[in-house]
Amino acid sequence: MDKRKVRSYVLRAGRISEGQKNARKRLAGKYLIPFQKDPKLDIGLTFGNNQPTYVEIGFGMGDTTVSIAKNHPQYNYIGIEVHPPGVGRALRLTDEANLSNLRIIEHDAAEVVQQMLEQNSLSGIHVFFPDPWPKKRHHKRRLINDEFIQILTSLLIPSGYLHIATDWEEYADEILETLQSNQNLKNSAIDFCERPSYRPTTKFELRGLKLGHDVWDIIFTKT
Repeated sequence: MDKRKVRSYVLRAGRISEGQKNARKRLAGKYLIPFQKDPKLDIGLTFGNNQPTYVEIGFGMGDTTVSIAKNHPQYNYIGIEVHPPGVGRALRLTDEANLSNLRIIEHDAAEVVQQMLEQNSLSGIHVFFPDPWPKKRHHKRRLINDEFIQILTSLLIPSGYLHIATDWEEYADEILETLQSNQNLKNSAIDFCERPSYRPTTKFELRGLKLGHDVWDIIFTKT
């Protein structure tokens, strides 16, 4: 009997609105990058330039990704997400902002980073509020682990950065320890850092802050 692959997400049959469906149908050819293994993605050809490129893993409904890309038109951005409602909404927001510097990959991020992206090709990687899987028996589903960080590090150019944010304290400590154990990464702070100006505060985050929840930003650079 084959062992089932442990995934860091559950593809829920959430409601996708007619607007999101229409956006996916209408805009996929303009902004979606189909998953591919061979050859690996040619980022310069995709965007038509050699500007620094940043990837966001698990962008949810797309607000943060679109905001960052809109505020930094001199850089390229690739957002990765598996949930159709979020992809549909992100496509609509991208088109409304007329962004030429943002593309979306609708696929499992673990497979994208392992099989689709070239080593030493990214200037930065964002992982904002990954699912903490709080129950101990579900910790094996957590996205951030030694193996995954090794893969992400290999994709970064020297001095490229990895930025992870979470509102789950125990997970924040685990992430910090995982990154500290990687000899190819160096912390940009003593432990956690202040939220950098390029990361907008999300509605979800603001709601948590009002409830007294803390948020931890962790940024390491590749040596």
